[in-house]
Parts: sequence; C-alpha cells; structure tokens
Amino acid sequence: MKLTDNVLRSFRVAKVFRENSDKINCFDFSPNGETVISSSDDDSIVLYDCQEGKPKRTLYSKKYGVDLIRYTHAANTVVYSSNKIDDTIRYLSLHDNKYIRYFPGHTKRVVALSMSPVDDTFISGSLDKTIRLWDLRSPNCQGLMHLQGKPVCSFDPEGLIFAAGVNSEMVKLYDLRSFDKGPFATFKMQYDRTCEWTGLKFSNDGKLILISTNGGFIRLIDAFKGAVLHTFGGYNNSKAVTLEASFTPDSQFIMIGSEDGKIHVWNGESGMKVAVLDGKHTGPITCLQFNPKFMTFASACSNMVRKWGLSSSD
Repeated sequence: MKLTDNVLRSFRVAKVFRENSDKINCFDFSPNGETVISSSDDDSIVLYDCQEGKPKRTLYSKKYGVDLIRYTHAANTVVYSSNKIDDTIRYLSLHDNKYIRYFPGHTKRVVALSMSPVDDTFISGSLDKTIRLWDLRSPNCQGLMHLQGKPVCSFDPEGLIFAAGVNSEMVKLYDLRSFDKGPFATFKMQYDRTCEWTGLKFSNDGKLILISTNGGFIRLIDAFKGAVLHTFGGYNNSKAVTLEASFTPDSQFIMIGSEDGKIHVWNGESGMKVAVLDGKHTGPITCLQFNPKFMTFASACSNMVRKWGLSSSD
C-alpha cells in the first residue's frame, strides 16, 4: 500500500500502552519492524511486539538510567546513553539482560546517538562539545571531533557519510573513511536565537535532511546542496520541548508531534500540511517514529505510547 495524503489522514490510534510511570525519552523500531523498544526516565526499557500490539518484556537500568536507546544490527541487542552517574554509552543484550560492552569517554550528557545503517559503527554527540565515532567491537573511541557547541548528528542511509549539526546554524558533512580531514561540505543556515537544534535525520533515499528544533518550526534541507526546501510550522511548542520529527519510510512525508498532543504531517515535496491527527495525548509528543516495514507508527507523550494503524481493528 502506498502512502498518500488520504491514507495519512485515515490513521487512527489502534493501541494505547501505559507501561511507564515517567516520561518516555526515546524509542526505536527494530530494522524488521517487528518490535519497538522504548527508554524512559523511570529507568525502564520496554520491548513491544508490533504485530501482536502488546508489551513483551520490561528491563531496568536503575543504576545508570537510560536514554537515546537504539537497536544494533544483531538480534536482541541495543546501545543507549546514561542519564545518571556517568556519561558512558552501554551495549546491552536483551536476551539475557547483560552488558556486552561499555563505551566511556564523554564527560557530559550524550544528546545524540546514531547507529550506522550498514555495520557496527555508531556515533555519539555530547554536551562536552564532542562527537565520537565508535565500533561495537571495541570499547575505545575510534575517532573524536571537537566542536564549538552542542552537536546533533546522524548517519546517511548508506552509512558512508554522517552529518553534524553545530551551534544550531551549520550542517557539516563528513566522509566516514576520512572524517579526520574535516567536512567535505558545510551548509550555513540562518541562525535563530529563539531556539536550538535538537535533532537531525536523513530521509531513507538520502536526498533530504530534517532538522528538528525546540521552537515552533522544523526545517527540510537538500542533503547535497544545503538549500532550505521548506520550513514547517504551525504546531504548538511554547515550552521549548524537544519534539521528535520523522520522515515516513518512503521519504515523502514529514511528521512531528506538538505540545497539545496532536501530530502534524506535511508533504515534503509541496510543503503543504496534509493532516493533523489527534491521538488524545495528555502532553507533548516527545517521540514519534514510523514503522520501517509496516503501515503503523508510534507516538509517545509523558508516560504513554500510542500505536497508530489504518483501522481500529488492527
């Protein structure tokens, strides 16, 4: 089934999960789309079965806390950042709830974590103004970049380059094989002092980059030329919350939640808003992702996850 304006408008909440007692700070779909995993400020990791639409198991990271959880390519393993004690990144086997490896190095909170789409490489960005490059097989940092400000970073879909957003005004593109030589492209954006960048994502076709902010707008730019194609606004974010914006898997549509619990969807090509979906969330929608394989997406507010499908009989 192809995603169209009308199909997007027909999405409804199929399931509501109330597994958490505190804010859900991140979630991630498995590459095969069969499960989604969430991390929360209540120190829990919840694994959901997307086909059966129910929670499968809950693990806890009480000592270190858990944030920015990401699936790796191996079955049943994740990496995540800590939000207590230290700023070490942890590599966890969900199968037996044991740590496989620790990745120490950052000296302040990790605010960006991106897994390579093709191999065991991942990158992290921290408030210590560095981006670090890692390999799951080694606890040692494989590369280090010092920046002027808070970074956001992400891999392109082929895993050959990564983008770093710096100081909320520049996007720098690096070749993974020679990133120590500096960026091969730098795109300077108009600086907006009312907000800061909170996320950066490539579309699945690699042609677009989506820049999220903690203000009332997000930007879509051309990944090759750096030109701003569209600025999307008209949703509520008066408290400077970090709201996750996402592409649909076909790279055609862009979606973001808002502080009033509604989800706004735009057509990336025309720039037109095509839908506003009301999931009856009680607070700001901090997490929002489309399933990479199935016609569902998930949204989360303070302590609830909603699974969206095309019909309520899902």
